[in-house]
Amino acid sequence: MSQIQKLHQQAMDLAEAAFTVKLRGDLTQAIQLFRQALDKESQAAALIADQLDAEPTRSVLHRSAATLAIDCGELRTAERLIAIALGAALRAIALSGNPPQEIAEELKDLFIQINLRPYLERHGLDFDEQKLINLTLDKKTF
Repeated sequence: MSQIQKLHQQAMDLAEAAFTVKLRGDLTQAIQLFRQALDKESQAAALIADQLDAEPTRSVLHRSAATLAIDCGELRTAERLIAIALGAALRAIALSGNPPQEIAEELKDLFIQINLRPYLERHGLDFDEQKLINLTLDKKTF
């Protein structure tokens, strides 16, 4: 098993533990576990970041790390990870290494998730996170 695979597996184990702890109501412990998972997944993503021919693994690891960053409230880290994945994909359009369409769309969705609240607040609009969650949940049920 490669170092990337080991780090990714450790990250996924930590993330699973974090979700379990979160369901039990221990948010402090969940955040600690999410941060540990983020650290492992970020390490894995960094090991493959410059390998544009390693898709979809490369973009999947960055998407996963960005999601973990959001889970522990590290939005700037998530934004940076998404930018790395999408930036390289955009540079690679004429070459190879661009992420599959589905992964690219999910990365864009994560980017919007991070930036929607600050965007609305900058424009003097109220942000109702619960309505957004309900809208997202309603969309997934169709």
